[in-house]
Amino acid sequence: MSTTIVSTQVGILGGGPAGLMLSHLLARAGIDNVVVEKRDHATISTTHRAGILEHGSVQMLAETGVDGRVLTDGHRHDGIDLRFGGESHRIDFQDLVGESVWLYPQNEVFVDLAAARARDCGDVRCSVSDTEVLDVATDTPKIRFAEADGTRVEVRCRILVGADGSRSICRQAVPDRTDHFIEYPFAWFGILTEAPPSAPELIYARSEHGFALISQRSDTVQRMYFQCDPGEDASSWSEEQIWDELQRRVDGADGFELTRGRIFEQMVLPFRSYVCEPLRHSNLFLVGDAGHTVPPTGAKGLNLALADVKVLAEALTSFFGDGSTALLDGYSDTALRRVWKAQNFSYWMTSMLHTRSDATAFERKRALGELATITESRYGQQYLAEGYTGWPSK
Repeated sequence: MSTTIVSTQVGILGGGPAGLMLSHLLARAGIDNVVVEKRDHATISTTHRAGILEHGSVQMLAETGVDGRVLTDGHRHDGIDLRFGGESHRIDFQDLVGESVWLYPQNEVFVDLAAARARDCGDVRCSVSDTEVLDVATDTPKIRFAEADGTRVEVRCRILVGADGSRSICRQAVPDRTDHFIEYPFAWFGILTEAPPSAPELIYARSEHGFALISQRSDTVQRMYFQCDPGEDASSWSEEQIWDELQRRVDGADGFELTRGRIFEQMVLPFRSYVCEPLRHSNLFLVGDAGHTVPPTGAKGLNLALADVKVLAEALTSFFGDGSTALLDGYSDTALRRVWKAQNFSYWMTSMLHTRSDATAFERKRALGELATITESRYGQQYLAEGYTGWPSK
């Protein structure tokens, strides 16, 4: 069977939010690009994932001509509650650092970006199979794949970008990489429920029974989690058992009660921290989950991916504009500085709020002392607020 050859300046493997945002920014700069994605549009648009966007991510969506839905349909949150000892302590982002975050699900970000690329006639090829990357150390790296109709295609590009998620085949093409990772001894039992919000903002709760996150999704659908064993069988829990477990994680003298509703999705989500170094090999560059993953506690995953994209888009604009390689050469170091800050913040939030099953009484009480230190100190609250809403771009 013959192979169709497609030539472009930038080939992007991965058509999730990171890949599509990079494609969008490059197109705005007049840089030709092709996006290749194995999943279909419906699968990505209905996959429920993280929903907290830093102010910098919101700005990127709203100010680059993607869509204003994040501002009209998203929900601005000016703080969160840290709840421990049965009491809530509000962290006021606006008062502390003058910033906010937005509740706007990741699949909606994808819908907006996909619509923008279709509107601007972007070359986005979904539902492909048999994908491989070749010649990444040459001046003509390639992506080979089969279209849904069986047509074989080879994309030849000057720069190849791996935005293909945590199971990245592009990452496997980085020969001398160092893989940094840790496994956490707990997972999250997550639910989606048909109910109004239980609170105006997110609640991060630590109790003697373990962690719980009372999150949101919309006015009628809520996302909630509680800490569990990674081997837990989600299907074995009844709705009543789930609600009772969530409630006991947030119980307190103030009588706070969760608003219950029908649970229509329940799953167990193991997580770990991972970083690939470097994020570049020759003319191959990694962005987002292809290069790093974080536990969801600090709400950093999608935001880190978009921060990578911003740095790389600026570097590619410089490279294709005047031939300068300075920003491209600095991409990995620049992106990794923020990645490691986010890893530290996510690890800190996770460790402070979760309880290991083998934790000693000393360790449990020390963690409560840490939470008290944060909530009783304006400086401690500012540290949390700055990390949660997003550090300034460097």
